[in-house]
Amino acid sequence: MKLGSPFRPRLLSALLISIFLGSAPATPAQERGELRIATSYKLMTLDPQYANLNENTSLLSHIYERLVYQDDNLELKPGLATSWRPLSDTQWAFKLRDKVRFHDGSAFDADDVLYTIERIRDFLKPPSGGFRSYVSGIKSVSAPDPLTVLIETDGAVPNLPLFFSSIFVMNRPSEGFETTEDLNAGHPPNGTGPYRFESWSSGESLGLARNDDYWGGKPAWSKVTFRVIENPAARVAALSTGEVDVADAIPARDVASLKERGARVASVGAARVNFVQFDVARDTLPGVTDKSGEAIANPFKNPLVRRALTLATDRGILVDKILAGYGTAAAQVFPNGLPGTSAKLLPEAPNYEEAKALLSKAGFPDGFNLVLAGPAGRYPGDAESLQAVAQSWARIGVNAQPAAAPFSVFNTKRAAGDYGVWYGGTSGEAVDIILHTLLASPDPERGTGALNFGKYRNEAFDAMLARAESIAVGPERNAALAQATELVMADQPIIPLYHFHHIVGYGSRIGSYVLHPRGWTTAMQTLPAME
Repeated sequence: MKLGSPFRPRLLSALLISIFLGSAPATPAQERGELRIATSYKLMTLDPQYANLNENTSLLSHIYERLVYQDDNLELKPGLATSWRPLSDTQWAFKLRDKVRFHDGSAFDADDVLYTIERIRDFLKPPSGGFRSYVSGIKSVSAPDPLTVLIETDGAVPNLPLFFSSIFVMNRPSEGFETTEDLNAGHPPNGTGPYRFESWSSGESLGLARNDDYWGGKPAWSKVTFRVIENPAARVAALSTGEVDVADAIPARDVASLKERGARVASVGAARVNFVQFDVARDTLPGVTDKSGEAIANPFKNPLVRRALTLATDRGILVDKILAGYGTAAAQVFPNGLPGTSAKLLPEAPNYEEAKALLSKAGFPDGFNLVLAGPAGRYPGDAESLQAVAQSWARIGVNAQPAAAPFSVFNTKRAAGDYGVWYGGTSGEAVDIILHTLLASPDPERGTGALNFGKYRNEAFDAMLARAESIAVGPERNAALAQATELVMADQPIIPLYHFHHIVGYGSRIGSYVLHPRGWTTAMQTLPAME
């Protein structure tokens, strides 16, 4: 697929809101038995507040809900909160939905929201990618009545409601805080969502049963079973043979054959980016040597080198060949046209001669060697993308050895500093969330740079981003974010590669599957076929 907006025409907003707030209410003719889903998402914890990963947000959204929902235009809609408004620069009021009950029968109220905030802010100590940065700016929280939450922040947080579109609300226990270990060891997850917890085998399966008392209407499926099938070919096979009704993360290369076998396919552009990231902090790097194999000074500290490698990257091959058109070449963190993106940033065609000249000017006329690391099976076309990027870079004398590994291995080694340059991906609620997490200077107190594994620092960008984040949601904020993005991308701390498309296949028992750009896989998006 070429440049331009990757998003399909929007479905009726009322349908989407009903689906993603909880579940599309079923009519008697639509009610079905078990829904079987093959997913690439390997749920490793039942703690909904431990890690901000799609593994958790997709699967646990059946059980737990958020105060605020983000629709497929990434606009905010009421969830467990029916409304919200700023009382001042540092105060917010949230009105909560009445007559909502947790799966154990207890009533949902403001005290559960207070517990949720306190647990994340004061109790949990999650890994990188947790939710603490979303609530770290909250100074105090109170409940003047059971359906009102008042939040006071340390400073202006104009996009506070956006943060709550990612946080699952938990039920306050009789005392203390529930630990992650307790939740994983058998304490039944207790949410307000359309499905109740039944069973879980870590990394293998998740079993759910319909919540007949769900406030949003009776869900369509009586039971839902998620089978974790990490191998893409195995997911495709399970769908083709009818073992499952839905399979997510379908490789683009398999779309045609699935259609020939009677399956249908839905796709949507992803609100995310896949990229190459550089370690720009250390003086020397593992796997980076001269052509004779001797260690050299970190070449990625030089912006000329980063620019040269950007010019030597052929995004067209990645999108057209590896993704078979189910993707869009990237020049920034979100696809063009979404709030906060810059219309000035467009993907460039490769220019190998200019790239060679920049390398020579940087002191590397003969290039150098490096190991290009990345996950295998985590993202569409990830291992193949490593190979393609390596082949492009070889044309300017940079010999890249691809090193693909299972995501758990790759993630551990990346965090340990075993790589000097790597392929990765990230998604988020909005452009500023990605900039804040991926490119802002690492600062635990401010909660910035959680995914800035390259330790890139740019004070001018940090200041521009902070200014943008101080502006209320709207055109002025979007323009400020676009300007900050233009500044940081000119320095090339990462090479944006593509925005892949989420592809889901489904069988004859399914009437339609409504995709969301955040890439969730849920039973609520799956509508039964009419008999």
